[in-house]
Amino acid sequence: MSELLKKLKDYADSDYLPMHMPGHKRRLGDVGNPFFIDITEIEGFDNLHHAEGLLLEIQKKAAVLYGSEETHFLVNGSTGGILAAISGCTSFGGKILMARNSHKSAYHAAMLRGLQTVYIYPSDPPEYPHFSAEWGINGQILPESVEKALETKEGIQAVFITSPTYDGVVSDVRSIARIVHAHGIPLIVDEAHGAHFPFSDYFPEDSISCGADVVIHSVHKTLPALTQSALIHINGPAADRERIRHYLTVYQSSSPSYVLMAGIDQCMEWVGSHRQEFDRYARRLQICRDQLREMKTLHLVQCPDIDRSKILISVKDADINGKELQDILLEKYHVELEMACSSYICALSSVADREEDLQRLSRAFLELDNDLEKHDCLDKEYSKDTVIPARQICTLLQADGHSSERCDLEKAEGRISGDFVTLYPPGIPILAPGELVEKQIVKRINRYIQEGLEVDGVREGWILVWKEKKDG
Repeated sequence: MSELLKKLKDYADSDYLPMHMPGHKRRLGDVGNPFFIDITEIEGFDNLHHAEGLLLEIQKKAAVLYGSEETHFLVNGSTGGILAAISGCTSFGGKILMARNSHKSAYHAAMLRGLQTVYIYPSDPPEYPHFSAEWGINGQILPESVEKALETKEGIQAVFITSPTYDGVVSDVRSIARIVHAHGIPLIVDEAHGAHFPFSDYFPEDSISCGADVVIHSVHKTLPALTQSALIHINGPAADRERIRHYLTVYQSSSPSYVLMAGIDQCMEWVGSHRQEFDRYARRLQICRDQLREMKTLHLVQCPDIDRSKILISVKDADINGKELQDILLEKYHVELEMACSSYICALSSVADREEDLQRLSRAFLELDNDLEKHDCLDKEYSKDTVIPARQICTLLQADGHSSERCDLEKAEGRISGDFVTLYPPGIPILAPGELVEKQIVKRINRYIQEGLEVDGVREGWILVWKEKKDG
Protein backbone atom coordinates (compact mmCIF):
# COMPACT_ATOMS: atom_id res chain seq x y z
CA MET A 1 0.00 0.00 0.00
CA SER A 2 1.36 3.42 -0.94
CA GLU A 3 2.28 5.91 1.78
CA LEU A 4 -0.47 8.37 0.84
CA LEU A 5 -3.17 5.70 0.55
CA LYS A 6 -2.20 4.29 3.94
CA LYS A 7 -2.37 7.76 5.49
CA LEU A 8 -5.81 8.33 3.98
CA LYS A 9 -7.09 4.98 5.21
CA ASP A 10 -5.70 5.52 8.70
CA TYR A 11 -7.37 8.93 8.88
CA ALA A 12 -10.66 7.53 7.61
CA ASP A 13 -10.55 4.90 10.37
CA SER A 14 -9.85 7.49 13.08
CA ASP A 15 -12.34 9.30 15.33
CA TYR A 16 -11.68 12.76 13.85
CA LEU A 17 -14.92 14.68 13.27
CA PRO A 18 -14.88 16.27 9.77
CA MET A 19 -16.41 19.73 10.08
CA HIS A 20 -15.01 20.60 6.68
CA MET A 21 -15.59 19.82 3.02
CA PRO A 22 -16.27 17.56 1.16
CA GLY A 23 -19.94 17.49 2.07
CA HIS A 24 -20.23 13.70 2.04
CA LYS A 25 -18.22 13.71 5.31
CA ARG A 26 -16.74 10.32 4.32
CA ARG A 27 -20.02 8.58 5.10
CA LEU A 28 -22.74 9.58 2.62
CA GLY A 29 -22.56 8.53 -1.03
CA ASP A 30 -21.17 5.48 -2.81
CA VAL A 31 -19.78 4.92 -6.30
CA GLY A 32 -18.23 1.53 -5.50
CA ASN A 33 -14.71 0.61 -6.56
CA PRO A 34 -13.50 3.63 -8.60
CA PHE A 35 -11.17 1.46 -10.69
CA PHE A 36 -14.09 -0.73 -11.70
CA ILE A 37 -15.97 2.21 -13.28
CA ASP A 38 -13.00 4.23 -14.58
CA ILE A 39 -13.25 4.35 -18.37
CA THR A 40 -12.57 6.68 -21.28
CA GLU A 41 -14.93 7.89 -24.04
CA ILE A 42 -16.02 4.50 -25.34
CA GLU A 43 -19.08 3.63 -27.40
CA GLY A 44 -22.33 4.12 -25.52
CA PHE A 45 -20.99 6.42 -22.79
CA ASP A 46 -21.09 9.83 -24.49
CA ASN A 47 -18.50 12.62 -24.32
CA LEU A 48 -18.85 15.44 -21.79
CA HIS A 49 -17.57 18.06 -24.25
CA HIS A 50 -19.96 16.98 -27.02
CA ALA A 51 -22.74 15.42 -24.98
CA GLU A 52 -25.54 13.97 -27.09
CA GLY A 53 -26.63 10.88 -25.19
CA LEU A 54 -26.42 9.70 -21.59
CA LEU A 55 -24.33 12.61 -20.28
CA LEU A 56 -26.64 15.12 -21.94
CA GLU A 57 -29.65 13.49 -20.29
CA ILE A 58 -28.21 13.46 -16.76
CA GLN A 59 -27.13 17.08 -17.12
CA LYS A 60 -30.68 17.95 -18.13
CA LYS A 61 -31.94 16.18 -14.98
CA ALA A 62 -29.54 18.28 -12.88
CA ALA A 63 -30.89 21.41 -14.60
CA VAL A 64 -34.45 20.45 -13.68
CA LEU A 65 -33.39 19.82 -10.07
CA TYR A 66 -31.95 23.35 -9.83
CA GLY A 67 -34.56 25.07 -11.97
CA SER A 68 -31.95 26.00 -14.56
CA GLU A 69 -32.31 26.27 -18.33
CA GLU A 70 -28.90 24.72 -18.97
CA THR A 71 -26.51 22.85 -16.67
CA HIS A 72 -23.08 21.35 -17.29
CA PHE A 73 -21.00 18.98 -15.15
CA LEU A 74 -17.59 20.25 -14.08
CA VAL A 75 -14.80 17.81 -13.26
CA ASN A 76 -12.15 20.24 -12.03
CA GLY A 77 -14.25 22.04 -9.48
CA SER A 78 -15.82 25.47 -9.55
CA THR A 79 -12.49 26.82 -10.78
CA GLY A 80 -13.14 25.53 -14.29
CA GLY A 81 -16.63 26.99 -14.28
CA ILE A 82 -15.43 30.40 -13.09
CA LEU A 83 -12.70 30.49 -15.73
CA ALA A 84 -15.17 29.53 -18.47
CA ALA A 85 -17.89 31.91 -17.28
CA ILE A 86 -15.66 35.00 -17.15
CA SER A 87 -13.92 34.12 -20.41
CA GLY A 88 -17.22 33.51 -22.19
CA CYS A 89 -18.82 36.74 -20.98
CA THR A 90 -15.98 39.14 -21.84
CA SER A 91 -13.80 39.98 -24.80
CA PHE A 92 -10.02 39.85 -24.61
CA GLY A 93 -8.81 43.08 -23.04
CA GLY A 94 -12.34 43.94 -21.95
CA LYS A 95 -13.56 45.15 -18.58
CA ILE A 96 -15.21 43.31 -15.71
CA LEU A 97 -16.78 44.54 -12.48
CA MET A 98 -15.62 42.10 -9.84
CA ALA A 99 -15.98 41.74 -6.09
CA ARG A 100 -12.55 42.19 -4.46
CA ASN A 101 -13.26 39.26 -2.13
CA SER A 102 -13.49 36.85 -5.08
CA HIS A 103 -11.69 33.53 -5.18
CA LYS A 104 -8.29 33.61 -6.87
CA SER A 105 -9.66 31.64 -9.85
CA ALA A 106 -11.61 34.78 -10.86
CA TYR A 107 -8.35 36.73 -10.84
CA HIS A 108 -6.73 34.01 -12.94
CA ALA A 109 -9.55 34.35 -15.47
CA ALA A 110 -9.04 38.12 -15.59
CA MET A 111 -5.32 37.59 -16.08
CA LEU A 112 -5.76 35.04 -18.87
CA ARG A 113 -8.20 37.30 -20.71
CA GLY A 114 -6.19 40.50 -20.17
CA LEU A 115 -9.20 42.11 -18.49
CA GLN A 116 -9.36 45.48 -16.82
CA THR A 117 -10.74 44.78 -13.36
CA VAL A 118 -12.98 47.27 -11.60
CA TYR A 119 -13.35 46.18 -7.98
CA ILE A 120 -16.29 46.54 -5.64
CA TYR A 121 -15.72 45.95 -1.95
CA PRO A 122 -17.93 44.18 0.59
CA SER A 123 -19.89 46.48 2.86
CA ASP A 124 -22.54 46.28 5.55
CA PRO A 125 -26.18 46.87 4.64
CA PRO A 126 -27.89 49.81 6.40
CA GLU A 127 -29.84 47.50 8.72
CA TYR A 128 -26.56 45.95 10.00
CA PRO A 129 -24.17 48.91 10.05
CA HIS A 130 -21.61 47.37 12.42
CA PHE A 131 -21.49 43.77 11.17
CA SER A 132 -17.94 43.85 9.80
CA ALA A 133 -16.62 45.89 12.71
CA GLU A 134 -18.18 43.59 15.28
CA TRP A 135 -17.21 40.24 13.77
CA GLY A 136 -14.26 41.07 11.51
CA ILE A 137 -15.98 39.33 8.59
CA ASN A 138 -16.54 40.65 5.07
CA GLY A 139 -20.11 41.82 4.55
CA GLN A 140 -22.28 41.79 1.43
CA ILE A 141 -21.79 43.25 -2.00
CA LEU A 142 -24.44 45.96 -1.89
CA PRO A 143 -26.72 46.58 -4.89
CA GLU A 144 -26.03 50.31 -4.65
CA SER A 145 -22.29 49.65 -4.95
CA VAL A 146 -22.88 47.68 -8.15
CA GLU A 147 -25.18 50.37 -9.54
CA LYS A 148 -22.73 53.18 -8.79
CA ALA A 149 -19.87 51.33 -10.47
CA LEU A 150 -21.91 50.56 -13.58
CA GLU A 151 -23.01 54.18 -13.85
CA THR A 152 -19.53 55.65 -13.43
CA LYS A 153 -17.33 53.11 -15.21
CA GLU A 154 -17.84 52.74 -18.95
CA GLY A 155 -17.42 49.54 -20.94
CA ILE A 156 -18.07 46.95 -18.25
CA GLN A 157 -19.01 43.68 -19.97
CA ALA A 158 -19.96 41.48 -17.01
CA VAL A 159 -20.36 41.52 -13.23
CA PHE A 160 -18.88 38.82 -11.01
CA ILE A 161 -19.72 38.36 -7.32
CA THR A 162 -19.44 35.62 -4.71
CA SER A 163 -22.60 34.73 -2.78
CA PRO A 164 -22.45 33.08 -0.36
CA THR A 165 -18.91 33.98 0.61
CA TYR A 166 -16.61 31.45 2.21
CA ASP A 167 -18.04 32.65 5.53
CA GLY A 168 -21.63 32.20 4.34
CA VAL A 169 -22.53 35.87 3.83
CA VAL A 170 -25.25 36.18 1.17
CA SER A 171 -25.77 39.26 -1.00
CA ASP A 172 -29.05 40.56 -2.41
CA VAL A 173 -28.57 38.77 -5.73
CA ARG A 174 -32.10 39.50 -6.90
CA SER A 175 -31.59 43.29 -6.69
CA ILE A 176 -28.09 43.07 -8.13
CA ALA A 177 -29.35 41.00 -11.09
CA ARG A 178 -32.04 43.57 -11.80
CA ILE A 179 -29.46 46.38 -11.84
CA VAL A 180 -27.00 44.44 -13.99
CA HIS A 181 -29.68 43.48 -16.51
CA ALA A 182 -30.77 47.10 -16.80
CA HIS A 183 -27.29 47.72 -18.21
CA GLY A 184 -27.67 44.83 -20.66
CA ILE A 185 -24.84 42.66 -19.32
CA PRO A 186 -24.68 39.29 -17.53
CA LEU A 187 -24.32 38.61 -13.81
CA ILE A 188 -22.04 35.72 -12.86
CA VAL A 189 -22.38 34.37 -9.32
CA ASP A 190 -19.84 32.14 -7.67
CA GLU A 191 -22.27 30.19 -5.49
CA ALA A 192 -19.79 27.38 -4.92
CA HIS A 193 -20.71 27.15 -1.23
CA GLY A 194 -24.46 27.30 -1.83
CA ALA A 195 -25.23 24.11 -3.78
CA HIS A 196 -27.62 23.09 -0.97
CA PHE A 197 -29.66 26.31 -0.97
CA PRO A 198 -32.63 25.19 -3.11
CA PHE A 199 -33.45 22.13 -1.02
CA SER A 200 -34.77 23.67 2.20
CA ASP A 201 -36.39 26.99 3.10
CA TYR A 202 -34.03 27.06 6.08
CA PHE A 203 -31.28 28.21 3.71
CA PRO A 204 -31.10 31.44 1.68
CA GLU A 205 -32.66 31.79 -1.76
CA ASP A 206 -30.37 30.49 -4.50
CA SER A 207 -28.94 32.71 -7.24
CA ILE A 208 -30.64 30.89 -10.10
CA SER A 209 -34.04 31.73 -8.59
CA CYS A 210 -32.83 35.30 -8.08
CA GLY A 211 -32.13 35.83 -11.78
CA ALA A 212 -28.36 35.41 -12.11
CA ASP A 213 -27.27 34.53 -15.65
CA VAL A 214 -24.41 32.18 -14.79
CA VAL A 215 -24.15 30.33 -11.47
CA ILE A 216 -21.39 27.98 -10.39
CA HIS A 217 -21.92 25.34 -7.69
CA SER A 218 -19.33 23.13 -6.00
CA VAL A 219 -21.45 20.10 -5.26
CA HIS A 220 -18.57 18.57 -3.34
CA LYS A 221 -18.48 21.39 -0.81
CA THR A 222 -21.89 20.98 0.82
CA LEU A 223 -23.48 17.95 -0.86
CA PRO A 224 -22.53 14.24 -0.94
CA ALA A 225 -20.25 14.36 -3.98
CA LEU A 226 -16.58 13.67 -4.65
CA THR A 227 -13.98 16.43 -4.40
CA GLN A 228 -13.43 18.31 -7.66
CA SER A 229 -17.03 17.91 -8.87
CA ALA A 230 -19.18 20.94 -9.62
CA LEU A 231 -21.92 22.40 -11.83
CA ILE A 232 -22.32 25.47 -14.01
CA HIS A 233 -25.79 26.79 -14.81
CA ILE A 234 -26.64 29.21 -17.63
CA ASN A 235 -29.92 31.10 -17.86
CA GLY A 236 -31.46 33.92 -19.85
CA PRO A 237 -30.20 35.71 -22.98
CA ALA A 238 -27.48 37.94 -21.50
CA ALA A 239 -24.66 35.38 -21.32
CA ASP A 240 -23.09 34.02 -24.52
CA ARG A 241 -23.78 30.32 -24.09
CA GLU A 242 -21.77 29.17 -27.09
CA ARG A 243 -18.65 30.94 -25.85
CA ILE A 244 -19.07 29.57 -22.34
CA ARG A 245 -19.47 26.05 -23.73
CA HIS A 246 -16.33 26.60 -25.80
CA TYR A 247 -14.31 27.70 -22.81
CA LEU A 248 -15.53 24.70 -20.80
CA THR A 249 -13.59 22.58 -23.31
CA VAL A 250 -10.56 24.87 -22.96
CA TYR A 251 -10.31 24.82 -19.16
CA GLN A 252 -11.32 21.23 -18.50
CA SER A 253 -9.50 18.00 -19.26
CA SER A 254 -10.15 16.42 -22.66
CA SER A 255 -10.46 13.15 -20.70
CA PRO A 256 -13.04 14.00 -18.02
CA SER A 257 -13.32 11.47 -15.22
CA TYR A 258 -16.33 9.18 -15.48
CA VAL A 259 -15.84 8.43 -11.79
CA LEU A 260 -16.42 12.10 -10.95
CA MET A 261 -19.32 12.40 -13.38
CA ALA A 262 -20.92 9.27 -11.92
CA GLY A 263 -20.44 10.83 -8.48
CA ILE A 264 -22.23 14.02 -9.56
CA ASP A 265 -25.07 12.03 -11.10
CA GLN A 266 -25.36 9.87 -7.97
CA CYS A 267 -25.43 13.03 -5.84
CA MET A 268 -28.18 14.57 -7.97
CA GLU A 269 -30.22 11.34 -7.78
CA TRP A 270 -29.84 11.26 -3.99
CA VAL A 271 -30.78 14.92 -3.54
CA GLY A 272 -33.81 14.57 -5.80
CA SER A 273 -35.17 11.58 -3.88
CA HIS A 274 -34.21 12.73 -0.36
CA ARG A 275 -35.49 16.30 -0.13
CA GLN A 276 -36.89 15.57 3.33
CA GLU A 277 -33.34 14.94 4.59
CA PHE A 278 -32.50 18.61 4.21
CA ASP A 279 -35.32 19.69 6.51
CA ARG A 280 -34.24 17.07 9.04
CA TYR A 281 -30.68 18.33 8.74
CA ALA A 282 -31.93 21.89 9.26
CA ARG A 283 -33.63 20.87 12.50
CA ARG A 284 -30.47 19.17 13.78
CA LEU A 285 -28.44 22.19 12.81
CA GLN A 286 -30.77 24.63 14.53
CA ILE A 287 -30.58 22.66 17.79
CA CYS A 288 -26.80 22.88 17.59
CA ARG A 289 -26.89 26.61 16.88
CA ASP A 290 -29.32 27.22 19.76
CA GLN A 291 -26.91 25.48 22.11
CA LEU A 292 -23.96 27.50 20.83
CA ARG A 293 -25.83 30.73 21.52
CA GLU A 294 -25.38 29.98 25.23
CA MET A 295 -21.61 30.55 25.05
CA LYS A 296 -20.32 33.48 27.13
CA THR A 297 -16.77 34.09 25.88
CA LEU A 298 -16.89 32.59 22.41
CA HIS A 299 -19.72 33.86 20.20
CA LEU A 300 -21.83 32.31 17.46
CA VAL A 301 -21.86 34.79 14.59
CA GLN A 302 -25.49 35.51 13.75
CA CYS A 303 -27.12 37.56 11.02
CA PRO A 304 -30.21 36.96 8.88
CA ASP A 305 -28.08 37.20 5.73
CA ILE A 306 -25.76 34.34 6.62
CA ASP A 307 -26.05 30.73 5.48
CA ARG A 308 -26.65 28.92 8.76
CA SER A 309 -24.92 25.75 7.58
CA LYS A 310 -21.67 27.63 8.21
CA ILE A 311 -21.00 27.64 11.95
CA LEU A 312 -18.87 30.72 12.56
CA ILE A 313 -17.45 31.18 16.05
CA SER A 314 -15.91 34.53 16.98
CA VAL A 315 -13.01 34.80 19.44
CA LYS A 316 -13.21 38.59 19.69
CA ASP A 317 -13.74 38.44 23.48
CA ALA A 318 -11.48 35.44 24.15
CA ASP A 319 -7.83 35.38 25.15
CA ILE A 320 -6.93 33.25 22.12
CA ASN A 321 -7.08 33.79 18.36
CA GLY A 322 -8.88 31.69 15.78
CA LYS A 323 -5.86 29.54 14.90
CA GLU A 324 -5.29 28.70 18.57
CA LEU A 325 -8.94 27.72 18.93
CA GLN A 326 -8.63 25.51 15.87
CA ASP A 327 -5.53 23.81 17.31
CA ILE A 328 -7.24 23.10 20.64
CA LEU A 329 -10.28 21.60 18.93
CA LEU A 330 -8.06 19.39 16.81
CA GLU A 331 -5.69 18.21 19.54
CA LYS A 332 -8.08 17.86 22.47
CA TYR A 333 -11.40 17.04 20.79
CA HIS A 334 -10.31 15.61 17.41
CA VAL A 335 -12.58 18.09 15.63
CA GLU A 336 -11.20 19.16 12.23
CA LEU A 337 -12.51 22.59 11.18
CA GLU A 338 -12.89 24.03 7.71
CA MET A 339 -10.80 27.14 8.39
CA ALA A 340 -9.45 29.53 10.99
CA CYS A 341 -8.29 33.12 10.81
CA SER A 342 -7.43 35.75 13.38
CA SER A 343 -10.85 36.55 14.75
CA TYR A 344 -13.04 33.55 14.04
CA ILE A 345 -13.25 29.94 12.89
CA CYS A 346 -15.59 28.16 10.51
CA ALA A 347 -17.07 24.70 10.99
CA LEU A 348 -18.72 23.53 7.78
CA SER A 349 -21.78 21.37 8.30
CA SER A 350 -23.67 19.42 5.66
CA VAL A 351 -26.65 17.13 5.21
CA ALA A 352 -24.31 14.22 6.00
CA ASP A 353 -23.80 15.40 9.60
CA ARG A 354 -25.72 13.24 12.06
CA GLU A 355 -27.27 14.41 15.30
CA GLU A 356 -24.42 12.89 17.30
CA ASP A 357 -21.86 14.75 15.16
CA LEU A 358 -23.40 18.16 15.75
CA GLN A 359 -23.88 17.40 19.44
CA ARG A 360 -20.23 16.43 19.74
CA LEU A 361 -19.30 19.73 18.11
CA SER A 362 -21.48 21.82 20.42
CA ARG A 363 -20.23 19.99 23.53
CA ALA A 364 -16.63 20.74 22.54
CA PHE A 365 -17.36 24.44 22.05
CA LEU A 366 -19.37 24.74 25.26
CA GLU A 367 -16.70 23.00 27.32
CA LEU A 368 -14.00 25.20 25.82
CA ASP A 369 -16.09 28.30 26.36
CA ASN A 370 -16.37 27.44 30.03
CA ASP A 371 -12.57 27.19 30.32
CA LEU A 372 -11.64 30.33 28.38
CA GLU A 373 -11.02 33.71 29.95
CA LYS A 374 -12.49 36.91 28.58
CA HIS A 375 -10.15 39.43 26.99
CA ASP A 376 -11.62 42.91 27.45
CA CYS A 377 -9.10 44.99 25.52
CA LEU A 378 -8.46 43.10 22.32
CA ASP A 379 -6.53 45.22 19.82
CA LYS A 380 -9.05 46.41 17.23
CA GLU A 381 -6.75 45.57 14.33
CA TYR A 382 -6.57 42.01 15.51
CA SER A 383 -10.34 41.69 15.41
CA LYS A 384 -10.65 42.37 11.68
CA ASP A 385 -10.10 40.05 8.73
CA THR A 386 -11.91 42.07 6.09
CA VAL A 387 -10.42 42.83 2.66
CA ILE A 388 -7.95 45.73 2.56
CA PRO A 389 -8.36 47.92 -0.56
CA ALA A 390 -5.24 47.76 -2.72
CA ARG A 391 -4.12 50.23 -5.36
CA GLN A 392 -3.92 48.79 -8.90
CA ILE A 393 -0.98 49.91 -11.02
CA CYS A 394 -1.84 47.88 -14.12
CA THR A 395 -3.93 44.94 -15.34
CA LEU A 396 -3.22 41.43 -14.10
CA LEU A 397 -1.96 40.35 -17.53
CA GLN A 398 0.42 43.31 -17.77
CA ALA A 399 1.71 42.45 -14.32
CA ASP A 400 2.14 38.82 -15.32
CA GLY A 401 4.52 39.88 -18.08
CA HIS A 402 6.66 42.03 -15.79
CA SER A 403 10.02 40.77 -14.49
CA SER A 404 10.05 40.14 -10.76
CA GLU A 405 12.56 39.65 -8.00
CA ARG A 406 12.57 38.56 -4.41
CA CYS A 407 12.15 41.18 -1.74
CA ASP A 408 12.10 40.88 2.03
CA LEU A 409 8.53 41.50 3.17
CA GLU A 410 9.71 44.13 5.66
CA LYS A 411 11.30 46.10 2.81
CA ALA A 412 8.48 45.64 0.30
CA GLU A 413 6.45 48.71 1.21
CA GLY A 414 6.17 50.97 -1.82
CA ARG A 415 7.08 48.19 -4.27
CA ILE A 416 4.68 46.59 -6.76
CA SER A 417 3.59 43.01 -6.19
CA GLY A 418 4.81 40.46 -8.72
CA ASP A 419 2.64 37.59 -7.52
CA PHE A 420 -0.48 36.73 -5.58
CA VAL A 421 -0.30 36.76 -1.79
CA THR A 422 -3.29 34.79 -0.58
CA LEU A 423 -4.63 33.66 2.77
CA TYR A 424 -5.63 30.06 2.20
CA PRO A 425 -8.30 29.17 2.96
CA PRO A 426 -10.40 31.01 1.83
CA GLY A 427 -8.29 31.73 -1.27
CA ILE A 428 -8.96 35.48 -1.51
CA PRO A 429 -5.86 37.47 -2.53
CA ILE A 430 -4.50 39.96 -0.02
CA LEU A 431 -2.33 41.24 -2.86
CA ALA A 432 -2.67 40.60 -6.59
CA PRO A 433 0.08 41.11 -9.19
CA GLY A 434 0.40 44.74 -10.21
CA GLU A 435 -0.86 46.12 -6.89
CA LEU A 436 1.06 48.49 -4.64
CA VAL A 437 2.45 46.96 -1.45
CA GLU A 438 1.30 49.34 1.27
CA LYS A 439 2.07 49.50 4.97
CA GLN A 440 -1.27 48.17 6.20
CA ILE A 441 -1.03 45.22 3.81
CA VAL A 442 2.45 44.30 5.06
CA LYS A 443 1.13 44.57 8.61
CA ARG A 444 -1.81 42.27 7.83
CA ILE A 445 0.42 39.66 6.14
CA ASN A 446 2.84 39.70 9.07
CA ARG A 447 0.01 39.20 11.52
CA TYR A 448 -1.33 36.21 9.63
CA ILE A 449 2.12 34.62 9.56
CA GLN A 450 2.70 35.27 13.27
CA GLU A 451 -0.61 33.61 14.05
CA GLY A 452 0.40 30.49 12.16
CA LEU A 453 -2.04 30.91 9.25
CA GLU A 454 -1.21 29.68 5.75
CA VAL A 455 -0.25 32.57 3.49
CA ASP A 456 0.57 31.53 -0.08
CA GLY A 457 3.03 33.79 -1.87
CA VAL A 458 5.26 34.46 1.14
CA ARG A 459 8.34 32.24 1.11
CA GLU A 460 10.83 32.36 3.97
CA GLY A 461 9.97 35.98 4.66
CA TRP A 462 10.12 37.28 1.09
CA ILE A 463 7.60 38.01 -1.66
CA LEU A 464 7.94 38.66 -5.38
CA VAL A 465 7.92 42.31 -6.49
CA TRP A 466 8.63 44.03 -9.78
CA LYS A 467 12.29 44.48 -10.60
CA GLU A 468 13.41 48.06 -10.20
CA LYS A 469 14.92 49.75 -13.21
CA LYS A 470 18.64 50.39 -12.90
CA ASP A 471 19.96 53.81 -13.91
CA GLY A 472 22.09 53.72 -17.01
